Amino acid sequence: MNTGHPETPLLAVDLIIRHAAHPGRVLLIERRNPPAGWALPGGFVDRGEPAERAARREAKEETDLDVRLEILLGVYSDPERDPRGHTVSLVYVARGEGEARAQDDALTLRWIDPEDRRQTLAFDHRRILDDYLRFRVTGEVAPLRNGGV
Repeated sequence: MNTGHPETPLLAVDLIIRHAAHPGRVLLIERRNPPAGWALPGGFVDRGEPAERAARREAKEETDLDVRLEILLGVYSDPERDPRGHTVSLVYVARGEGEARAQDDALTLRWIDPEDRRQTLAFDHRRILDDYLRFRVTGEVAPLRNGGV
């Protein structure tokens, strides 16, 4: 059915969650649903929902943490970043409060050193963590990439 609206990518949010109890580390979830693997917490923005609210909701649903969004690290829009289809993700750096517990789409959680490259990550989340590491050193958000690459 043609509604007259353009066909657009899905919109998602992902979070780099830091926590005072885990200095220098960030939270990963082991995904319950395909595609399997370890990833940053996040999910899709619901129709009528601001992206910032979606980020806080997804953090709570997957990790049981309340989060305070600190900065928008970047927008990730490579059409190949998600095997399920073209998905654009807004990535926030956030401070978590409470005790993290795997919920909803998360099988388990793990606090990792973002510099440790031994953990294979789903989607483009290694690239996102590399941008986060640059942000930690320089204070600069994710660089723009020509053509999404």
